[in-house]
Amino acid sequence: MKYTDPGCAYCPPEIRVCRQGDDQHGPGWCPSKVDDPGIAKGFAKYQDPFLAKVALESARVEAEGYCEWTRVEEVCAFAKRMGFQKIGIAFCVGVFDLAAILTRVLESHGFTVASACCKAGGIAKEEIGIQDHEKVHPGKFEAMCNPIVQAELLNRAGTDFNVVVGLCVGHDSLFFKHAEALTTTLVAKDRALGHNPAAALLLADGYFRRIWGPLKPEVPSKKPAAPVETAGPQKAAQSLTGHRVEATQGPADGGSSSGG
Repeated sequence: MKYTDPGCAYCPPEIRVCRQGDDQHGPGWCPSKVDDPGIAKGFAKYQDPFLAKVALESARVEAEGYCEWTRVEEVCAFAKRMGFQKIGIAFCVGVFDLAAILTRVLESHGFTVASACCKAGGIAKEEIGIQDHEKVHPGKFEAMCNPIVQAELLNRAGTDFNVVVGLCVGHDSLFFKHAEALTTTLVAKDRALGHNPAAALLLADGYFRRIWGPLKPEVPSKKPAAPVETAGPQKAAQSLTGHRVEATQGPADGGSSSGG
């Protein structure tokens, strides 16, 4: 069996040779076996002076504060080492207090702070197609979470570095995509677990077994699933386009077609 995608999460504890600098003796799904050119292409990007500095200072912060510094302290240390002056905070209104504390902490270290909450603009959820019954509280006004606006506001503020605090799944993705400055996450929202999403994984076979889907095997697999041939983006697009054309032409007899 020849694997085509990297599957690092399946690497057995007794192997994991990359940690010793060995790129030759990993399993068949090791990145060095399935996509060595990808490794080379990615590593070449460190030739960019800014990216190289980010990698360098990140490694220095990791070593200096290893198992001693909190993530807040790491954020401050990294930003100082990078020479950042203005830090942006993109936060959820559900953690306003945390954003306020973080702002004061950053300012105490000499940083200028710009912050944007997720409801900035106060735009109704109906504007993006949410129906009343889909709201958290039907029958009431609810402002949409607005991560693209958050990113735009911090872009316009000229932040050097952004910190995400408690944005929803998906909303955080939109912020990362549209923010111009480098961004890190300080708080990953998990309303059920006090913003500690790792707890569900740590207790996946116990209290939180409900996270598993219907395809969970009785015995955990030790290898990635066999490669499955999938249609490439171009082929898939052609297939979808053909489906749309067929659906809009209607029946051959000229009658109207009703969607299923």
